[in-house]
Amino acid sequence: MKFYSPLTADFFPNEPDYEDEFYDEYEGYPMDGHDLLQYADAVDEAVKKDIADFNGDLMQYYHEDDSVRHKVVSAVPSVEIHGNKLCSCLNVELREPLNEGEQAVLCDYISGQYSDGWGEGFEQRDIRVEDGTLAVHFWQDHDFELKRDVPDMTEFNKLLNRPKKPKMQLIGQDGNIFAIMGRASRLLKNAGQSDKAKEMCDRVTASQSYSEALNIVSEYVETELSPTPAPKRDRGDAR
Repeated sequence: MKFYSPLTADFFPNEPDYEDEFYDEYEGYPMDGHDLLQYADAVDEAVKKDIADFNGDLMQYYHEDDSVRHKVVSAVPSVEIHGNKLCSCLNVELREPLNEGEQAVLCDYISGQYSDGWGEGFEQRDIRVEDGTLAVHFWQDHDFELKRDVPDMTEFNKLLNRPKKPKMQLIGQDGNIFAIMGRASRLLKNAGQSDKAKEMCDRVTASQSYSEALNIVSEYVETELSPTPAPKRDRGDAR
């Protein structure tokens, strides 16, 4: 069995910009699993090196004499690209299948290991990358959940919970792309999407033309250039 859960990190660049509103002197830049794709090899190597020091099996610290102890041979943490993100992956070897109650007990125990046990120690081990240092978290104090190997559900739930795009009119703008970008950025931040605002500004700044920049803005806020959503299928439609 495999169980997936979110992976996040704090990134500290070699040359931090202390004037950047998104940078925190003590917590660096927050990163999610998508951001961590570029550092997948370094994180994977760090996890493998760390678990090698204790044979990798978190079940050696499980002291209950119950059916979970009898059925689970080992539970080894790793990282894996899953749903276009770098995720935590728990590899569980079994003697017998677990029922729902036993899975819940196992997940509760692993959550404790990620938050206060092995994971707490791992996040304090700096991972050096070319442009800075990472502190990687296997546990988060919100939205944390271990999910059994159901890769499509991660993306499905992500689509269901996707924030609504703020609306912005392009017609009548003065043609200054930086003014347009600034307005779109403020709308995103007011909608609680500061991470999207930064991502959009980075992409617009790196774009090669005015039209390309407008199309990028229209990916983040709803404008005249935004694509019309596909109509929903009726339940009777063929798949």
